[in-house]
Amino acid sequence: MPETVDIRELLEYCEQLLEPERYRDYAPNGLQVEGRREVRRLVTGVTACQALLDAAVEAEADAILVHHGYFWKNESSTITGMKRRRIATLLAHDINLVGYHLPLDGHEGLGNNAWLAGLLGLQVTERFGHQQLAVAGRLEDPCTGGELAARLQAELGRTPLVVGPVERPIERLGLCTGGAQDMLAEAIELGLDAFISGEISERTTHMARESGVTYFAAGHHATETGGVRQLGERLAEEFGIEHRFIDIDNPA
Repeated sequence: MPETVDIRELLEYCEQLLEPERYRDYAPNGLQVEGRREVRRLVTGVTACQALLDAAVEAEADAILVHHGYFWKNESSTITGMKRRRIATLLAHDINLVGYHLPLDGHEGLGNNAWLAGLLGLQVTERFGHQQLAVAGRLEDPCTGGELAARLQAELGRTPLVVGPVERPIERLGLCTGGAQDMLAEAIELGLDAFISGEISERTTHMARESGVTYFAAGHHATETGGVRQLGERLAEEFGIEHRFIDIDNPA
């Protein structure tokens, strides 16, 4: 039988591990919606969308841990429509919602960027970009842009959009998961051969083409499944609770 943990103890462990106070974030990190005190079953997912909440209810979860939670800066503070339905689901089933955003991007062991770097065999030597979230280094096995695209597809399960040279060898690589396409400018300044993020903007295309630095848009969702999943596994190991990662597909 799985054990249980007090939600306060679980949160204290996460706070010590992720150090959210180090980041100037766009949403509150930690407990966002309070549920029952004891946690036996934990569900993790990228975004606290209604589909994830419904799946967590079906799984009889006591807590949901996500990368993209609620109460973002500059959004309406009213609890209406979609937000009302989501919060009503959590309250009706007494489920805790816990969210960690930038701390789960930047963590050197469990973070999204560390996870993706590990998948690609990137030996990280430096950090850069907004709040030093992006990582850069040398690939263990240098490859062409086309070969790196194939690696991304194999690891993430989706075909990345590639802009810039695809035949030139890539040795020095930078990356930052999610919506970090504008960090390409700093990757260019650092003299990197390529940069990976999740999304792409119109301006990104021209920047990559004119600089000769290959850009890979590998999917916001796809590049951010690793951090929250690894954190859930760590919590299950630490406290003996059940953990299930539920992937709600998102093409973005």
